[in-house]
Amino acid sequence: MQKLLESIAASTPDWVELRYQARRTKEIRVRNGKLEESSSKQLTGVGVRALVDGVFGFASTTDLAEDGIRRAVAEAQSSARAAASAKKQKIAGLAPGRFARGTFPVQTDDPLDNHPLEEKLALVMKTEESVRNASDAIASSMASFAEILDEKIIVNSDGSSVHLFSSIPEFRVVAVAQQDGDQTMSMDSTSVHGGWADLFGIRTPETMVEDCVQLAVDQLSAPHAIGGNYTVVLDPGLVGVLSHEAIGHTVEADIVLGGAVTLDKIGKRVASDLITMCDSGKSEHASGATGILAVDDEGIETERTVLIEQGILRSFLHNRESAAHFGVEPTGNARAYEYSDEPLVRMRNTYIEPGETPVDEMIAGVKNGLYLKGLGFGGQADSNAEFMFGVREARRIVDGKIGELVRGATLSGNAFEVLESADAVGNDFLWSLGAGTCGKGQAAKVDAGGPHIRCVATIGGRQE
Repeated sequence: MQKLLESIAASTPDWVELRYQARRTKEIRVRNGKLEESSSKQLTGVGVRALVDGVFGFASTTDLAEDGIRRAVAEAQSSARAAASAKKQKIAGLAPGRFARGTFPVQTDDPLDNHPLEEKLALVMKTEESVRNASDAIASSMASFAEILDEKIIVNSDGSSVHLFSSIPEFRVVAVAQQDGDQTMSMDSTSVHGGWADLFGIRTPETMVEDCVQLAVDQLSAPHAIGGNYTVVLDPGLVGVLSHEAIGHTVEADIVLGGAVTLDKIGKRVASDLITMCDSGKSEHASGATGILAVDDEGIETERTVLIEQGILRSFLHNRESAAHFGVEPTGNARAYEYSDEPLVRMRNTYIEPGETPVDEMIAGVKNGLYLKGLGFGGQADSNAEFMFGVREARRIVDGKIGELVRGATLSGNAFEVLESADAVGNDFLWSLGAGTCGKGQAAKVDAGGPHIRCVATIGGRQE
């Protein structure tokens, strides 16, 4: 297939980009002792993007014969020509970049295909049963496993020709506790770019069950959080959410051009000088981040892009079109979820660099505040960096020690203002946002994380 796509690209007079994709997915879900889903799906096709008269045209096909792919090329070219006569703003050119060539396999010693469906189903059923039987207070239980196996070939007129593989498994548990008509819910999940053993390299299903059930049950007797402004210590899970949802989207170049708050802030201070934030196609600081991407869907080698350097905004995330507009190099952030999708500017692995403060020391410096851990249910953020997230687990900090659990806490504010207030950055690091997908017109597998951070934020809860 790769040689065929190279031949078609070489013989096409207009600029063309060809993306072959073969995807296999599997999903298993058990709820309250019943198998809700056990499905396997496959999709295969070629997406074609042509640049004609300053306009992109796009077409896709499931016909993998040479004639079928050439017809898709002709359709993409025809679409571009038809749009060119009506489009006022045209693409002056695409920024040059590091065009990739070669094969990029999955780095794992335990491929998912080495483990049959029966083994995966047995684990999900056993895990759900463990949740269900862990406490008399558990009213509902769920466990699930999902996997995405991708093979891609990307060829374009600029000389890129790559063969890419990815493997992303995911495991999730949910517990609902109930007492005297009151219900609380807890969820735990893990995901990784790698194989079966990699998925549980940090946390086992047994640990996930124990933590999930304990939190759901403990919340039944926990007092509600009291709303107000607090000194808070954010765990790597919430640091990752803040980095991706509240800041990361505001530096995606297409959103910037749409009027994001960051448009005129390059070179300006947007955070504490303790904050350095990056987006990378590699799994920096720790292995297994689900947004690993050696080459983006425009055939550009990915890189570590420094977005905020010691509090100063340094860069946006670019595809080749936006990079040309801003007069910079592309950062390798053009991504398409399926062969029938056009590439968009998307994040990969977004994170805040570790600092120098031990976490215990950070917590010890708080007289009256909150320790916040993980993303809860519900949340939103906008292009002005305003956000509101549910918190999975919130505990009071009193005289430098983590104390009682409180329920119903939400974290909100302006992400840049929150990071401006940061006065301590931990010397630890964890990827934490790999489960699920990021949505922006189409899905994308991403990850986010960082160290613990101490800052000031608004906590939603009940009023005293």
